Amino acid sequence: MQVVVRDNNVDQALRALKKKLQREGVFREMKLRNYYEKPSEKKARQKAEAVRRARKLARKRAQRESGLPAAPAAGAAAARPARPERTF
Repeated sequence: MQVVVRDNNVDQALRALKKKLQREGVFREMKLRNYYEKPSEKKARQKAEAVRRARKLARKRAQRESGLPAAPAAGAAAARPARPERTF
């Protein structure tokens, strides 16, 4: 990986490098390799990630096809009233 420093602007080059590393998934892999992950846990995590990706893709596809508005912002979810507590 290569980043060009222009006009001695190291801060800008560092931002570009971080962005490239983020896009490549280096930080995520470092975090995952920080501790041992059992093969069964790894398989479950990968399956959950695949499900999440598939749902996100389906949601985006449905949005495009039906002309639905974008999902509400994070602030709008906080304004929603809380669910009533369950009593058993």
